[in-house]
Amino acid sequence: MNQADNPLPSYDFKQGAVLLVDKPKEWTSFDVVNKIRFALKKATGEKKIKVGHAGTLDPLATGLLIICTGKFTKQIDEFQALEKQYTGTIKLGTTTPSYDAETEVDATYPTEHIDNELLEKAKENFMGAIQQYPPIFSAIKVNGQPLYKKARQGEIVEVEARSVHIYDFELTNIDLPNIDFRVRCSKGTYIRSLAHDFGKAVNSGAYLIDLRRTHIGTYAVKDAWNLEQLIDFIDANASK
Repeated sequence: MNQADNPLPSYDFKQGAVLLVDKPKEWTSFDVVNKIRFALKKATGEKKIKVGHAGTLDPLATGLLIICTGKFTKQIDEFQALEKQYTGTIKLGTTTPSYDAETEVDATYPTEHIDNELLEKAKENFMGAIQQYPPIFSAIKVNGQPLYKKARQGEIVEVEARSVHIYDFELTNIDLPNIDFRVRCSKGTYIRSLAHDFGKAVNSGAYLIDLRRTHIGTYAVKDAWNLEQLIDFIDANASK
């Protein structure tokens, strides 16, 4: 049930709150933070309100964002450390520089050799602790600047592999060249990199065409606010 259908009047917006938000597609996580911060400032009359999110979602992804305000921003690291769960779709046979649909296709690969048996076998390579290279189009900072800014400027940057953990990786529907999946993983896992590497594992290419975060720890997107409904709720209740 959406929180907007059962609003929680116990929010103390001036002191702080933990808000579950279903991030819209093409919004950045910071867009959501800024929208909520502006609404809180307007409704409460406070000039300075701390607002932050506990784990970035890519602009083309949708799903659960945990937004912390006021004193609860001190708990952001705790929320970020929780495992995440996603659903999405991988497209085989092509790649993009960003590993998702944000950039244009830059290469094509054969897919005729790919069958269900090969896909299931390749999937096993991504279970447990794995080494993963983050996409160059990511928010990771190098010398104080996000990688995606360097990438868009054509600058080549060496990215170090990082250890992440894949707890579950299920191929929920195979309709080549598209594969639907569900994955449960540790903090710091890039699903775009998982898609890209999965393409390599089946001797082809791949990129992510859809992604939705459904859970952060025990928090679920089914309990999250629609962003516009949350803003309306803040406008009506934050000054009380």
